[in-house]
Parts: sequence; C-alpha cells; structure tokens
Amino acid sequence: MSDRQIVLKIADLTLRFGSFTALDAVNLTVSAGERVALLGHNGAGKSTLFKTVLGFLKPDGGTLTVAGARPGSDHARGAVSYLPEQVAFPKALTGTEIITHFARLKGVAPSRSIGLLETVGIADAADRAIGTYSKGMRQRLGLAQALIGKPALLLLDEPTSGLDPLSRGEFYAIIDRVAAEGTAVLLSSHSLTEVESRTDRVAILARGQLKADGALADLARAARLPIRIRVEAEPGRADAVRDRIGGDRINGRSVLLNCLAEEKIGLLARVAALGKDVTDVDITLPGLDDVYRHYSGIDLATHAMGDAS
Repeated sequence: MSDRQIVLKIADLTLRFGSFTALDAVNLTVSAGERVALLGHNGAGKSTLFKTVLGFLKPDGGTLTVAGARPGSDHARGAVSYLPEQVAFPKALTGTEIITHFARLKGVAPSRSIGLLETVGIADAADRAIGTYSKGMRQRLGLAQALIGKPALLLLDEPTSGLDPLSRGEFYAIIDRVAAEGTAVLLSSHSLTEVESRTDRVAILARGQLKADGALADLARAARLPIRIRVEAEPGRADAVRDRIGGDRINGRSVLLNCLAEEKIGLLARVAALGKDVTDVDITLPGLDDVYRHYSGIDLATHAMGDAS
C-alpha cells in the first residue's frame, strides 16, 4: 500500500438495489500519483462504484471519501474528474468553446486550460465544430476537459474507446504524466493487455465483491500461478534435456516446464548446467489475463469485460 496521501478511501462499501447487492463490503484506496486498474465482468459493479464515488448513488453501508470529503459535496466535486466511455458535446461548439465553458464551471481561468488541447493532440482542431470530430478526437477532447484544474482524482471508464493503437499509447503517456504530477487515477478497462504495463495496481471485482487488490506480480505469486519456461535443445538432444530437467517435449526441439516463482532460480540453474545441450531459454511470467481468470472465476472466452451495472 502506498505511503502517499490517500485521495480515494473506500471502507466496507455496500450498495443494494432492492434485494440485489451491487457492492458487497468493498475496501479500496487510491493514493496520490497511483494508477489503479479496476477490472471486472458484466455486472461486477465497476460502474456502480464509479457512480458512488461521483455522488450519484448513496451507499447502504460503509464509508467513502474523496480527498477527505463526502461524495457529491462541493469539495469532492472539485477534486474529482470523470471521463466516460462515450463522451458527448454539443456538435455546433468548437473545442476551444468546450474547454472555455468547462473551465469557467470549475472556476479556472480559460487561458490556463486551453493548452490542454495541445496536451491531448487536437490543438489544430481547436476552432473546428465538434460535429466534424472523429470519435477518437471527441475522446481526446473529453480527456482535456477532465484534466481542467488538475484534479486530485481522475476516474476513467474505458478511456481509450475509439482510439487507434498509436493514439492509445499517446493517451497512456498523458496519464503517466498526470499521475507523476500527483493525480490519483482509477481506470476501468476491459483491455487487459493494454493496462497490464500501464498501472501500478489492479483491483478485481466479481459479483460486487473485491476479489483482489495489488501489484500484478504480487497477485500472481499469492495465487501460485505457474511460470512457463521453454528450453530449446540442440538438434537430437531434446530427449536428453527432458530426462535431466523433466517437463514435456514439444515439436521435437523444445522442452516445456511449469514452475512456481520460488522454484524459478533453481530450475534455471539446472538448465544452465546442461551447457551446450541448450541453445535458448524463454520465460513467460503469468500475465494479467491469468491473474484475472484466477481471482474472478470468470472464463474470458465466454464473458465480456464491460459492465452495465
């Protein structure tokens, strides 16, 4: 857990819709400068959690504070910014007019915010009507709007929807910079590969319960997920390699082994001792897909990662 100032603090948060429990005693914190990915299947509770943080829903139990304030209060509203998956702005207005309008709403001088259009890469379209923007450009404008006033907490719901791969990389570079300047970031995404290397922690919701919260490597180690080691042997030596280190021979040239994190160094030492019988070694660590499958109990092949709740 970070020693930095906690911006979002959720303790035993419970929220029900009639007899349905959407959030069940959820505990989560996000500190200044942290980037936390909130993951979950359809109906896991991600959107419900976001709406509660924003003050749109009142919890039935537990506590939640944003920058030390109650959600929906003036202080909390000033501390948090939100970027939804689908942004919508009046089509007749220009990018400059949108930023000017929202800057005034937030009590920020527009002159201090117009530069955000340059930050998100659409300064050349600043004076064009929003109706001429592509979906990706509208998403960039939404990010610029969310960054007005340097929020203490940034909530991002499927933030790279509509962006091409290059633009996604640029988007996360901006988020990296914002976090480095002290903003706490909580983002919801169904693109596991995308967030794997772009967040400090992952929090996994399943059926309204927080099943896991931590750094990817720590969660994989706690779950005792296997590391895959592929050893390529000299021609004709695959059987000998397998006999010495175990594992399964594949495609005539390689031996595949699985081991736990604490066994990796010892196994690699045994591989190194094989000398010229080995031509290459490839190590595959558990990824976010593996961690998500384990903690959520959901098969990614048959369940979408979006959240309608």
